[in-house]
Amino acid sequence: MIIELKEGEIPAIRQTGEYAIVAITKHGVEMARDLAQKFPGTDLYYMSKFARGDEETRGIQLFSNSVRMLFPALWPAYKGLIIIISLGAVVRMIAPLLEDKKKDPGVVVIDDRGENVISVLSGHLGGANELTHEVAAVMGARAIITTASDVQKTIPVDLFGRRFGWEWDSDEKLTPVSASVVNEEQVAVVNESGERDWWMHDAPMPPSIKEYPSIAAAQAASPQAALIVSHRLLTPGEQTILNNGVLYRPKVVVLGMGCNRGTSADEIEAVIKETLDELQFSIKSVKALATIELKKDEEGLIAVCEKYGWPFVYYSPEQLNQVEISDPSDTVFKFTGAYGVSEPAAKLYAGVGELVLTKKKSGNTTISVGLMPYHEEGRS
Repeated sequence: MIIELKEGEIPAIRQTGEYAIVAITKHGVEMARDLAQKFPGTDLYYMSKFARGDEETRGIQLFSNSVRMLFPALWPAYKGLIIIISLGAVVRMIAPLLEDKKKDPGVVVIDDRGENVISVLSGHLGGANELTHEVAAVMGARAIITTASDVQKTIPVDLFGRRFGWEWDSDEKLTPVSASVVNEEQVAVVNESGERDWWMHDAPMPPSIKEYPSIAAAQAASPQAALIVSHRLLTPGEQTILNNGVLYRPKVVVLGMGCNRGTSADEIEAVIKETLDELQFSIKSVKALATIELKKDEEGLIAVCEKYGWPFVYYSPEQLNQVEISDPSDTVFKFTGAYGVSEPAAKLYAGVGELVLTKKKSGNTTISVGLMPYHEEGRS
């Protein structure tokens, strides 16, 4: 479906995320598609003439005619707009929509070469400054902040770890935890398994924010608020830390999978959910699904990856055979050219020598589970 933009009419859009990404050039669309994959909580809009054919499955919204007529619909719907259009053009297009710095969304502009990410509007109250830092970190671009009072070196709770793909489990406590951070109350940070370089400022963390090695240690300190980064399902005893806390899911779980030809997406998804429940891992922490090149067109695997937005990665038999595995199979080699599929695929993508689940056969599938080792010293 294409949104036909018409003068004087506010178009109907499907708003599912907090942020909208908008692009109108061929190169801008390339960057936008990549950014939308890496940056959770975004809805992507671009011109219909750049359609790839996968827009419906990926939830991408296409439009025709002048992008200027799209902004009246985006303006009240989103917390922030990430626009890959020239700065001057953006200023002219949004000028009629400006109302109040307490109401206007944050606006961030990216140049067409992806070199600069510029905070344009609602830098503080609209969160554009924090959004600029996060987007720039994802893209490897330069963050440009011009507000003179941008001196508060703290944590934007709603964007914490967004550049790594971290997702919060629930938004219920975002507002009170944000208030604790701003008011310099004691805030505990427990990073069990996410990337280590989450602090984005040159200055050290303020005394009100303190890292703890475990949830138990944080609970013992009785902080006013907490930010917990973990792929695990918390135990009932640990849940109390979330009375005024936000739980973030880092993308650290790697699924290695093999399956019989024609295995349904429903069966594959059921095995994944069952396995993650057994491990007490959150499905929101899945980073990617990896398999053998022979399965690159396996419809069930593709459908599950598309449903959850997971990268679908496959390796050649030669690549898989370079990985040491626990139980090489001559039978698997006979049919695939590799001595194993799920185990070496998970190890290759995760970059580890050991898995949390080496291999489990279930119905028409075989699954292995690895963890990205961000929690280990020296890995980030």
